[in-house]
Amino acid sequence: MAKFEPVLTRLWDVPDGHTLKVYEARGGYQAARKALKMTPEAVVQVVKDSELRGRGGAGFPTGLKWTFLPKGRKETFMCVNGDESEPATFNNRILIEKDPHQFIEGIAISCFATQARVAYVYLRFEYINAFRIMEKAIAEARAAGHLGKNIYGSGFDLEIYCHRGAGAYICGEETGLIESLEGKRGWPRIKPPFPAIEGAFRKPTVVNNVETLCCVPHIVERGADWFKSIGPPKSYGPKLYTVSGHVEKQVCVELPMGVTTNELVREHCGGVWKGRQGKAAVPGGISMGLLSAAEFDVPLDFEAIRTTGCLGLGTAAVTIIDDQTPIVDVLYNTARFFAHESCGQCTPCREGTGWMYKTIKRIKAGGGRLEDLDVFANIADNLGISPGTTICGLADGAAWPFKNALAKFRPELEDYIRTHQSAAKVTPLQEQVTRGERPALFDPPPAGARPALTTTRK
Repeated sequence: MAKFEPVLTRLWDVPDGHTLKVYEARGGYQAARKALKMTPEAVVQVVKDSELRGRGGAGFPTGLKWTFLPKGRKETFMCVNGDESEPATFNNRILIEKDPHQFIEGIAISCFATQARVAYVYLRFEYINAFRIMEKAIAEARAAGHLGKNIYGSGFDLEIYCHRGAGAYICGEETGLIESLEGKRGWPRIKPPFPAIEGAFRKPTVVNNVETLCCVPHIVERGADWFKSIGPPKSYGPKLYTVSGHVEKQVCVELPMGVTTNELVREHCGGVWKGRQGKAAVPGGISMGLLSAAEFDVPLDFEAIRTTGCLGLGTAAVTIIDDQTPIVDVLYNTARFFAHESCGQCTPCREGTGWMYKTIKRIKAGGGRLEDLDVFANIADNLGISPGTTICGLADGAAWPFKNALAKFRPELEDYIRTHQSAAKVTPLQEQVTRGERPALFDPPPAGARPALTTTRK
């Protein structure tokens, strides 16, 4: 850690670090000039050799993703995902606000590599300041010849446009983003075809995350070997970790991958707030699941985190939950969020997230039963246990916190239900089901009880 040299955040504390003048004075756009003297294939190969993995959530190899574009294509688009709607994630926002030209240089190199001549930056609507800074930086870069026609006399043209989203979590999914960009309702598309074949406006499209593209100039400038010298195997390069929740200081820090939750809390956040202890943590956005306190020393990288039962590293947005917060409250907020944000296109997600929310809401109101935990397990399995159940990954993300909570905090959940039951909240139907009886609701009506149906045709 002592030898680590921050690169993504190097201008954050420099006065006017967001301006073109300061960026160029610190060597900015030299990597773009170098890249545009290479062939697109050579730039792709450098990024592929670096084993850069996407920072937006899935961790898919970036260079490999670029090779999926069809040969002989006439037109290519670049879509940059700056929606950042995963709860507690704010690294992309700070990257844009503090160093927009690093981001623009990353877009320019990546567009040259993929031969995209138009890039759309899809920004979260609430990021008003980031949008204004980005628009000004694009204008500065265009006036200085870093964008526009015939950049650096290379014959390569590029325009960048900012598009503001409308506050929908589902538009963080790449095809939902593309649908929204085209002016449609942000519903994810069925894949295949994948965006690399048929994306924005039915043309081959690359979709990358803001932080991912910010790494590209440094890879081109310093080489793939330099990038791979940082972090553990299969999780190379610097990473921005955002830490929030029950900590003394909420931060966004750049570190090599492999840092642990305990290290982040102790060395960068001043410890858990109010002198309390940590009970659980979200490793990278709530859709990744939950860590128990016993897992706070597991490295936060793409590979090691999976040993904890979490879905992955996600956005590396770590959220700390203290020992005085009931896990029921965490699940309640989680279920409410996903039920609200489900687009409703797929039945398992639409119905599953809704029933999760209704059930946890009843438990908090005093009408819980121990059997409800098995109901949660059943719903979670039907939401996300088999790939392909739904069009996008929202259902998986909604199920994983419940899977982890049942595996790691079931005694606490059972105790909560026992101690918070209210007789007035438990209906006769629930009592019958709990006793294993067949509710009268399902018995056929006695003979003659159902009136004959009559129809009148006009």
